[in-house]
Amino acid sequence: MKRNLEIKARLPDRSRARAAAVALGAAVIGVEAQRDTFFACARGRLKLREIGGAAAATLIAYRRGDETDARASDYTLVEVMDPAALIEALGGALGVRGAVVKEREILRWRNVRIHLDAVVGLGDFLELEAVVGEGEAEDEAASARHLEIVRGALAIDPRDLVGRAYADLLGL
Repeated sequence: MKRNLEIKARLPDRSRARAAAVALGAAVIGVEAQRDTFFACARGRLKLREIGGAAAATLIAYRRGDETDARASDYTLVEVMDPAALIEALGGALGVRGAVVKEREILRWRNVRIHLDAVVGLGDFLELEAVVGEGEAEDEAASARHLEIVRGALAIDPRDLVGRAYADLLGL
């Protein structure tokens, strides 16, 4: 199981956030159209992420609290070669809660993934994910420091912090 530390916030100014991330030294990775289909499950969250135009998808099982401050997320990723069949199988067995559709611009600074998200039905959000054990951040304390550096550079207003998943915000 993998682990990251995450912060989510409403994004009042996408251009300012992008410029601040680049000024910090973040590399621009690209933009993805994503569709996350959420399944009902007894513990945690389970979603299938499809990225526009790709034949394969990724099943993501994760557990994360709903705190507004930095919080740990434990997750498992499984590559899926037939997303439609998996949606049919899991939807039939567990039920589909609904889908979150977003355009995600991805930047990276050290082990921190910076996501500038335009979420259909919700608006613009920022997600910061510091991956524990990746790069020079071999432990959670180093990942937390990197996350705080990016958070400070992007000047995230504490009033903009969000603890809930997009699916929950959409009422799925």
